[in-house]
Amino acid sequence: MTDVSRPRVSRAAHLLGYAGLLPQIAAVVLVARGTEHHFGEALAFGYAGLILSFLGGIWWGFAMRRHQGQGALAAVAVVPSLAVLALGILIVLGGFAAALTGLGIAILATLLVDRRLVASGDAPPDWMSLRAPLSLGLGSLTILAGLLAA
Repeated sequence: MTDVSRPRVSRAAHLLGYAGLLPQIAAVVLVARGTEHHFGEALAFGYAGLILSFLGGIWWGFAMRRHQGQGALAAVAVVPSLAVLALGILIVLGGFAAALTGLGIAILATLLVDRRLVASGDAPPDWMSLRAPLSLGLGSLTILAGLLAA
């Protein structure tokens, strides 16, 4: 019998998640080719920033399901969007290389929050089977874009 109180991550979610790495792979290829007006770098930053903010939205959703500790998790949930904003400002001050590298590191750091969500029972028990490869993949690709942009 399946435990309906703690849903599992579906195969479809895994497939869609992995497909979600394709835009960043394309952006890295564009950065490596040296597109005009830093189009590849902007695409890499925009997409990774969007996904990081999306993760914060997921955490917000988990927070709203809590009876206790809702405020603490909601506060953590807004950090990704604020980090994207700060790193966007860094593009102007230090260029894409620093901003993309910082964004990649921030994406890798999301795994710490995701692990806590599983441990607290907020996220599905197999959440890390989805989140770990996706965060490692997107974070690494974003850092690679930053290195190529340097």
